[in-house]
Amino acid sequence: MRVNVLEVSARWGPPARTLADVAAALEASLPADLVLLPELALTGYVSPRGSFDATPFAEDADGPTAKALSALAVRHATTVVGPLVLREGEHVFNATLAFGPDGHRVFAYEKRHPWIPETWATPGRSAPPVVTIAGVRTTICVCYDVHFVSEDAAEELATADLLLFPSAWVDEDDTRIPILTGLAQRFGIWIAAANWSAGVVRLPGQGDSCVVDPAGRLVARAHGAKGVEVVSADVAPA
Repeated sequence: MRVNVLEVSARWGPPARTLADVAAALEASLPADLVLLPELALTGYVSPRGSFDATPFAEDADGPTAKALSALAVRHATTVVGPLVLREGEHVFNATLAFGPDGHRVFAYEKRHPWIPETWATPGRSAPPVVTIAGVRTTICVCYDVHFVSEDAAEELATADLLLFPSAWVDEDDTRIPILTGLAQRFGIWIAAANWSAGVVRLPGQGDSCVVDPAGRLVARAHGAKGVEVVSADVAPA
């Protein structure tokens, strides 16, 4: 499986502008079997004024953002995994949707462990899915989930070949990569990690999107380019 991990500069606002940047980046990059976007990369994770409330961007599961991600998957004959502020009734979730090359939804995952400032987000209701994409068993956790995933999704990690890890990481010491390399070694799993980068919001922990192999080695890593940077690697079944 060829994986394109997108690192997207922090921006706050409706998804249209960032969706256009993502589309342009995919047009300019080599084809891939799977494309991964960072957590809440289309709307922004936090505003320049420090607001974490993403509810103004909430949409239905078949709203315009989901349709745009589906269209990208069809156009590039790939599986696109991207974020959605998902509204269901009175609840709003920090969600990630995947759409296959035919445009149909492959999975929807709701972040199970919203970070402390994400007071708007309802905790996800279901365990992470394990789906086969291009012959590779694939699962997911989102950002703060990683602190709990080895306990509450150990079975899924043991079954999967690849863990998708979209994040909007905030950490003075940036423990993200050591955590990921440890997970890769413990479960013998590939990890594709798409993180936000500095933009209108600059916080410690941004950057360093990467792909980690089952031995814990970084086989691809972002260089911190502005806009949308594409990091590519080939992932094989365990």
